[in-house]
Amino acid sequence: MEQIFKNKVAIVTGSAFGIGRATAIAFAKRGAKVVLADMAADQTTENSIKELGGEALFVLCDVTSEEDIKNLISKTISTFGKVDFAFNNAGIEGTPGLASTCTNESWDKTMNVNLKGVWWCMKYQLTEMLQRGGGVIVNNASIAGLVGFAGAPAYVASKHAVVGLTKNAALDFAKQQIRINAVCPGIIHTPMIDRYTAGNPEAITQLAAGEPIGRIGKPEEIAETVIFLCSDAASFITGQAIAVDGGWTTQ
Repeated sequence: MEQIFKNKVAIVTGSAFGIGRATAIAFAKRGAKVVLADMAADQTTENSIKELGGEALFVLCDVTSEEDIKNLISKTISTFGKVDFAFNNAGIEGTPGLASTCTNESWDKTMNVNLKGVWWCMKYQLTEMLQRGGGVIVNNASIAGLVGFAGAPAYVASKHAVVGLTKNAALDFAKQQIRINAVCPGIIHTPMIDRYTAGNPEAITQLAAGEPIGRIGKPEEIAETVIFLCSDAASFITGQAIAVDGGWTTQ
């Protein structure tokens, strides 16, 4: 695989599982040094990258802690000297319910992870990128950031806000050679979907039946979109929320 990111440094939050793990490995396969950030002290992603002959640094990080994020950036700089790419992927689905029954606790937790966590990450990533003349940030939103979903008020609100924050920051920093986009995954086979379906194969089949493409997506398919957005092939793309959803939002 072509080493298009040789000598580049990428941060991936929520790197222990699913889309985060797939994206971290995809960066490493292109030659990037990858900083892995997650609350889960799971070494699987780091081990996979090292088995490929790549370089990886794991940093225990809760994105709802500003101090943890400052530490993440500090360790990235002290170890690798810069930040070229960032994939702000960490997120939670929140507690299902209605706007009329959603608790303050559930609302705040979902917003703190999905929105404030992304903002804090961007804040300190941007500081470093501005000092070094540019970079690329990709935020993980959702098709729930583009359309409504019944029964998930905090999740839908948080993901719409991530799309808005992405567009705002893209305009603010375009002239500083920093591109900022969002990916909006559809139904992707991740631990989040496994929790939603309780591992029921019939439920997976029903989800797949709702996809125009006839199946649910793979984490690697989101990873490849992130890689494209970070590459020079996407040099004229910024401020976009790109649905990677098998056609779901076209219905």
